[in-house]
This record gives sequence, C-alpha cells and structure tokens, in this order.
Amino acid sequence: KTDISYLFSEEERHLRANDRPFNLSYRYANNAIKTSKYNIFTFLPLNLFEQFRRLANAYFLFLFCLQLIPQVSSLSWFTTAVPLILVLGITAVKDANDDINRHRTDKQVNNRRVDVLVDGQLRNEKWMNVQVGDIIKLENNQFVTADLLLLSSSEPLNLVYVETAELDGETNLKVKQALTVTGEMGDSIDKLATFKGEVRCEPPNNRLDKFKGTLTLDQQVSSLDNDKVLLRGCTLRNTEWCFGLVVFGGPDTKLMQNSGKTVFKRTSIDHLMNVLVLCIFGFLATMCTILAIGNAIWEVKEGSVFTAFLPRENGIDASLSSFLTFWSYVIVLNTVVPISLYVSVEIIRLGNSFYIDWDRKMYYPKSDTPAQARTTTLNEELGQIKYIFSDKTGTLTQNIMTFNRCSIKGKAYGELFNSAGQRLEITEKTDKVDFSWNQLADPKFVFHDHSLLETVKDGNPEAQTFFRLLALCHTVMPEEKTEGELVYQAQSPDEGALVTAARNFGFVFRSRTPETITIMENGRKVVYELVAVLDFNNVRKRMSVIVRSPDGRITLFCKGADTIIYERLHPSCSKLMEVTTKHLNEYAGDGLRTLVLAYKDLDESYLGEWRQRHHEAVTSIEDREERLDEVYEEIEKDMMLLGATAVEDKLQDGVPQTIEQLAKADIKIWVLTGDKQETAENIGYSCNMLREEMKDIFIVAANTAEGVREELQSRAGLFWLQKTQSVQDEKVDGDYGLIINGHSLAFALEKNMQLELLRTACMCQTVICCRVTPLQKAQVVQLVKKYKQAVTLAIGDGANDVSMIKAAHIGVGISGQEGMQAVLSSDFSFAQFRYLQRLLLVHGRWSYLRMCKFLQYFFYKNFTFTFVHFWYAFFCGFSAQLCLDTHYWTAVNQFFVWGSLAAYFAVTFTMYSNGMFFIFTSAFPFVGTARNSLNQPNMWLTIFLASLLCILPVVAFRFILIQLRPTINDKVRHKVRKEALPAPPPRRPPPRRISTRRSGYAFSHAQGYGDLVTSKGFLRPLKSRPALFIQKDSALAQNEPQHYRTISEEPEGSMSP
Repeated sequence: KTDISYLFSEEERHLRANDRPFNLSYRYANNAIKTSKYNIFTFLPLNLFEQFRRLANAYFLFLFCLQLIPQVSSLSWFTTAVPLILVLGITAVKDANDDINRHRTDKQVNNRRVDVLVDGQLRNEKWMNVQVGDIIKLENNQFVTADLLLLSSSEPLNLVYVETAELDGETNLKVKQALTVTGEMGDSIDKLATFKGEVRCEPPNNRLDKFKGTLTLDQQVSSLDNDKVLLRGCTLRNTEWCFGLVVFGGPDTKLMQNSGKTVFKRTSIDHLMNVLVLCIFGFLATMCTILAIGNAIWEVKEGSVFTAFLPRENGIDASLSSFLTFWSYVIVLNTVVPISLYVSVEIIRLGNSFYIDWDRKMYYPKSDTPAQARTTTLNEELGQIKYIFSDKTGTLTQNIMTFNRCSIKGKAYGELFNSAGQRLEITEKTDKVDFSWNQLADPKFVFHDHSLLETVKDGNPEAQTFFRLLALCHTVMPEEKTEGELVYQAQSPDEGALVTAARNFGFVFRSRTPETITIMENGRKVVYELVAVLDFNNVRKRMSVIVRSPDGRITLFCKGADTIIYERLHPSCSKLMEVTTKHLNEYAGDGLRTLVLAYKDLDESYLGEWRQRHHEAVTSIEDREERLDEVYEEIEKDMMLLGATAVEDKLQDGVPQTIEQLAKADIKIWVLTGDKQETAENIGYSCNMLREEMKDIFIVAANTAEGVREELQSRAGLFWLQKTQSVQDEKVDGDYGLIINGHSLAFALEKNMQLELLRTACMCQTVICCRVTPLQKAQVVQLVKKYKQAVTLAIGDGANDVSMIKAAHIGVGISGQEGMQAVLSSDFSFAQFRYLQRLLLVHGRWSYLRMCKFLQYFFYKNFTFTFVHFWYAFFCGFSAQLCLDTHYWTAVNQFFVWGSLAAYFAVTFTMYSNGMFFIFTSAFPFVGTARNSLNQPNMWLTIFLASLLCILPVVAFRFILIQLRPTINDKVRHKVRKEALPAPPPRRPPPRRISTRRSGYAFSHAQGYGDLVTSKGFLRPLKSRPALFIQKDSALAQNEPQHYRTISEEPEGSMSP
C-alpha cells in the first residue's frame, strides 16, 4: 500500500537500496532541481504582480488610470505611462535575464552525467534521472550528485576526501569514512547490486553539520552520522573512486534546503524613506484637498462669470467640480512622489559598494583577500554604528596557535628562569629545543624549555600520559604525503597545535580507523582500540575518548574548559586543583588559551553496560543529542586531574590602534568570547579596550540569579539610573568597563533581569563577556537591538559566530583560519580586524552623507516643481492647469539632476581629496558617526523657506503692478467691490385677472417702428473695440451696461449707407 503521508509531512525517511518500486511508493523527489522563478507563460503576470507590490509602482499605476478619465486629467496619459513602462520594463528585462541564466544553470546541472547501478550494471545517466535508493559511482574531482550514504571507496580504511568550498566556503579537505560493514563490498558490482540495506533517517533539513539515521543490514543496526554522508555540492578529491547510496535528491538535498530566501535587512534610511513617502502622500492629499476646497469656493463666487471660457456640462455643480478637481491635482502634483527615487537609491548604493570592493587599503596581500561588500543595501548603515560585538579568537587575534606552556601534575613548563629565580624574556635569540632526534617531528614547532623534553625522555609517567592524551583525544585526520612528512587536517587550530606538540615530544599520531588509533610512542608503534568518541560541542565544552591499550587497560581521556572539567574531578584532586588553578591564572594573565586534561581508568564490566546504553542512544533518531548527553554525563565523572595546556594566539596587527579610533568615534565595543575570564581580561588590556586610567572595571561573576541581580544593581546604583522600561544613552563621569562570565550571563539574560544588565552595560565603554555560547552571543545582540535605538554590528570569523552575525543589523565576516561560514553569512567581509576602522569611519560615513545629500536634493527638486503648480492654482481659478510645458520641465529636470551631480562630485573630489586634507587639516574636523543627516529640521525648513522666497517676489511684483498699472478688469473688480450693488426694486404682486376686463395693450399702441429697426438705418457706426465679457445676464452687466455690449458690432466700413 502506498504511503502518501510523506506528501504532506515527512517525519522520517525510509528507503531501501536497489529497490526503485519500494522507494517510488513514497513519492520522494527525484534529483532534478529548479531554481528558476518563471516560465514563458507565467513571466508577465508574476513579474508585474511582484513589481506592483511596491507602493511607488502601484501609486503610478493608479495615476495612469486617473489620466485616462477626460473629466479629471489635464495631462496626457503618456506623461505617466512612459516613465512607468520604462521602470517596469527595465526591471522586467533584468528579472528575465536573471531567470534565463537560472534556467541555463538548471539545465546544465540536470544534464550532468554520472554512473548509476541499474539492473546489475553501471549506466551513464543524467543527474535528473537519479532516484532515491540508487547506488552511484563517483570518481576523483567529480561533483557529488546528491546526498549520499558512503558505502565504499578506493582508499585504505574506506576513507574519502572531499572539498566543501561550494557548500560552506571552506577550502580545507574534509575526511569521510564508510561503515566497515559496507566498506567490505569495495567496487564489486555483484555485491553492490545485491546490497539490500535499509536506511531510516531524519527528514530533509538544512543542517549541514548534522545527520541522524540508521542502516539495517542482515538484522544488524548501525548508526549513521554526518561523517558517513557525502553532501551534494562537494567535490571528490584525492580519491580514485567511491560508491554511495542516494538518500536525498534534488530539492531535498541539504544544499537546496539551504538555498532559501535570505533575511532582508533594511537600513535606517529605508525606514525613514518609507515614513517620508507616507508623509508626502499625506501632504499631497492635504494640498489636493486645499485646492479642491478653493475650487468649490471659486465656483460658487466667480464660476458663473467664467462659464463662457470654462464650459461645463449641464448639471455639474460646485461640489462635483471640487471632487473632480481633487483628482486632477493628484495628477498634476504627482511629482512630489518621485517614481525614480528607489531606482536612484539602488544605483547609488551599488556605486558605494564598488568603492568598498576597489579599496586597496583594505586588501590583504598575504592571503590575496580583498574587502567585499556582499550586499549593496547596507552601505550607508555603516555610518550609523553605535555598538560593535566582536569575537576574540581569529577576529582580534591571528588564530595561529602555538603550544607555549603546560602544567603537568602541578609542575609548570615553558618558562625560563635565571639562577636568581627571575623570569627571562624569550626572544628570537633564545636557545630552542632540538627535536632532530625525532624523525617525525614538525620542523616548524618551536619550544624553549629543555626541561620538559628531558622529563619525557626520562620516562616520567605523568608526562608520558600527558602527551599520550594529546595524541589520542582529538578528531584530527593525518595525511602522509611522503615518508615522514605528516600533514594534520584539524577542525580547529587548537587541536592542531596540541597534536603537533605531542608529535614533537615523541608521541606521534600516525593513523586512525573507525576502530583503532595508531601512534608512535618514542619510536615504538602502538595501536589503541577506539571504544568510543564523546565529541566536543559548544555546550559540553569538552571532548573525551575511551581507548583500550594493547595490554588491555581501558582509559577515558578528557580535555576541556577548566570550569567544566573541575566539576567532574574526583575529590582527591583538590590540592592539585589549587596548584593547577594558579598556573591557569598565570597563563590567562599572559593572554594564553588554556585547556585542562583529565583521565579515568574503567573496568570491563562497567564499560560493557555503558556501551549498551551508548549504542541505544546513538542509534535513536528522536532525541539523540539529549540521550547522548545523559550517557556522556554518566561516565565523565570522578576523573583524575593530569594537567593543563596553554596555547598562544597573538593579536592581529593594528588591533589596539583600531579600537582606540573607534572609541574616539563614540562607538562602544563588546567582546563575546568563549575563553576564560583571565584570558579575555588580558586581551582587553592588550588591545586598549581596558585601560588603567578607567575609573572602574566591574566584574560580575555570581553563580546564582540573586547574586547576579545584586551585583548588577550595585553597579548600576553608581550611575543613579532611573528604572524605566527603555534604556537611554547616558553620559557618565569617566570611562567604565564590565566583565561578566557565562554563568552570570545566563542568569542576566532572563527576562526579569535583562534591563538590569543592559542599563549597567550601556554605561560602560567596554563590555567583555567570557565563556559564552554561540546562542548567548546572539541573545546579547538581540537584547541591545530590542531596547536600544542604535545600529549594531557583529564581527567574527568562525561558525560559532554565525548566529551573532545574523542577529546584528550588519554582519562582518573575517576570512581566517576557521573556514568561511562566517563570511558566507555576513554582509561585508575582509581579512583583518584593522580594516573595520576604514569600513566604518570612511566608507560608512561617506556612504551615509552621500545618500542623505542626494535625498535632500531629490526631495527639494520635486517639492520646488510641485509648489510652483500649487501657487499657480490660486491664479488660474483652481482649474488644475499646468503653468509649465512638459517638454520644458523635462529638459530642466534633466539639467538639474545631471548637472548638479556632476558639480557635486567635482567639488567633493576636489575638497575632500588627500591633498586638500593635508593642506587644510583644521578644516576637516571629525565629528564621529554621521547620524540623522536626513531628518534634521533645517532640511525641511530650507525647503519651506526656499519655496516661500521664490513666491514672494512674484506676489510683490503682482501687487505693485496692480497698484501702478491696473488693467480694465482690475478697475472693474475694484469698483464692484467698492460700490455695493443696488437692491433690486420690489416686485408688485400681479393683479387678479377679471374675465370681463380686456387688455389695454391692443388699444393704447399705434403703429410701431419695426421697419426702421430691421433696416439698421438708425444705428450709428462705432469703432470696434474688444468686449470684456459677452455676457448679458450677469449682475455686473446689468449694473454697469456702459462696459458691455450685447449686440455684435461691425467695423465702420462694413455699414450700409
């Protein structure tokens, strides 16, 4: 029976290898992809629908419809239709071109070829024809066709090397490994064709780093994780061939699941423009209403006089005329809402992004990495930044780790002292430890303390266990290019540095399989059975492995953060903890990254029971992470403390100077790091975030909610803050700093304590949060965004910074040692932290000022044209007539737009060039971030005063002209207003008719003068003169008959004698 529930909500994917009918019953998507939006039939309606969703386009479509009504429009329909069609056409052509390219890309990808195992033989099929459950063969340098379960490969131990640059941007090779039960099939077509394994796994999702599932083969269940899966978008490298089972195809692949719509970030100018456009709509409606009311009043008082010149249809009264006039002025004054505003803004933003991409001062030659504006819509927002949230490792530091010091069973190594017990400064001339005795040593590794090597060579058991742990407890993959030349592929620089240190001190990690780890211990090959790996994550902050040595000893090795490991140590380690803590504080004080090492011996019976619970947890699909955490917590306790490591991560070049300049610009910097408090505090002093001259540095380190509240309130009380529901910018006397650890931050981020934290933090110039998780980083950013009217920026370089980068208004990614995930999630990217100063204080500031000046000029230009017609309405009877020819206005408009832009850029490039800056330094004061340049009152006051000043000369000239040289019309109007109209004589009531009385008219009249009148002989010839009005029934004509004539007169020569 066909299960169609997957059509609606797929909760679990179930598939069977080499069984297409079974898999097709679930109706899974095939491997064809479609990224295009339109086809030949849907392009026009869909594209127009998308474009008319923009308010400006819909508004001008409405105007176009109004202009088709003759009773309303005084403009030709093409005055709105042409620009609207141009804007729609240009956008449609761009969208069509983009979609055609998407169609071509889809066709190219779908028609790629791959070998598919069908009916017991390999066939070369198109990608689009691949189905879920098919087994396919990939060769070296070939793209992975779909999301595959790796079955076997040509490499020893069934390893596969893949490059994921198109997936997550990381160029380093990643290693995948097939299950042993499937790897035994190799490249045997017969075995692969008869493979009937069943896979149950999670439904399609966009999590690139996670995969949960099980493989059932011959009633044996094996767990599947991300290391067993090849994702679409990867490229096979350094591997001759491999076979894989298709799990997800086409739109269900993780690559396509991640290609959804990106969250669109809007700038403050976008929001302000929307408000301004709405206000302009209201202003337009107000002007049209005023003019419509003026038309109604004019029609009532003066309209009947001018009906000969302004003919109206029968039955049109003042109210209807006013209604039609309102819509007529909506058309005439439509220029107050410019149709080209949004297009012009996008062009300017595109130009500003080119300035960032082309800036050679933000180019890093060592890695050949230029600055990149990954979005063109946020350039001007860079000039509004108030808060910067920064990661430490790889962002402020170089993220190039070197093993520097260590503490083994209470004894510290790595420092040099003279005979008097004083510490010696280590320089390049200091003698280095000679590792030439170790043929597998890394020649780049440098260490100066000879006593550590001597301790290891003397067979000290604690020292040997220390480096044995470093050689076993990791997820590094080795690659031996030539004999003795080992290259480690590490997920983090920390692990690479620690494994390299163990390698140089005689414990060389050589190879690993799913079941074993092989190391060389002082030249002797030792193979350890790998029982279990308790992997690291940002919540656990530790990693453990359980191994069985050749002599049968079972040991759990663990490394992690000091606070995490200390909670899980045996009580007998209390004295050693005190000594080790002292060493850790010294290392952190010098800005070193620390880890604590511990171990635990296990017995066989307990391990067997634990492995059963671990297997149940790892093979579960639902709540796998939670169940695994419970199993891990069970065994990671009562461990024995072994020692600690200290890894050095130097500051990047120019970091202190950059932070100092940003502080001068009144930008507050918050550092969110996973390092311990002492390390972060020392880095804060190193890069000038924390300074000795600060008035006070607050440290919040309570372990309870009430303790955190009391500490925050006591600090906030120093500022006399008012407890309000919003957090305002305050000025305090002196600079303050705040340091808070992860435990305290977790309590402070609760809803009832958020404002307490924010009030205290916002009063400080620098805030450092230690031991924070990626989720807490994002929560801190969202907290500031929620309660502060300020623009935020987050900058980081690793995958743990992605959530913070996405949460901020602007995200900046640094392309460093931790891959490209931060860069791919960012809005801007570059290679060094010091470039942030130029990005904000140069490009951000100027992008904002350029945009604001353009918008000010744009609105001023359109308001000027609109006000001309508004004032003209008072002189044309509010009849919605144009005072300027449309062709004339178009020419003037183009001249002012392009001419002003050319003049502006010429003056700008001249006045703000480097040469002028060095000549007139005092003329260029730095005022910090440019804020609120567009909504300053003086801009709108300028528009009002400029329009008023342009009207005053016209009004004054008109008033003086009327006084000095009045026209006949002016004289008539003046006289009519001065002399009141005589009251009409009272009408006598008509007499009642009496039927017996005959009319006197027939008896009183003699013969009339009809012949004389019709002969025109009695008329005296007059010189022709223009009539003021050809109107005989108006009140003015009846009272002033000398100024009017009601009979047509002819020139003197045309009269008959």
